[in-house]
Amino acid sequence: MCLAVPGKIIEIKNGVATVDYGIEKRKGKIIEKGFNLGDYVIIQGGVVIEKIEKKEAEDALENYRKAVL
Repeated sequence: MCLAVPGKIIEIKNGVATVDYGIEKRKGKIIEKGFNLGDYVIIQGGVVIEKIEKKEAEDALENYRKAVL
């Protein structure tokens, strides 16, 4: 089973987004249009697959931090 945690896009370069999770950063390939700097997204299998509303993402990240740290 895989846990998908939302993160914030902090950089896009050559179709690859750098996503900040607050405790780490990861990269994901953007294969669809409509993703921008500042968007909260889910990465699955190295691909940016879904945009998440800011409030929902912040709540999920807070719960993730509590569970991990």
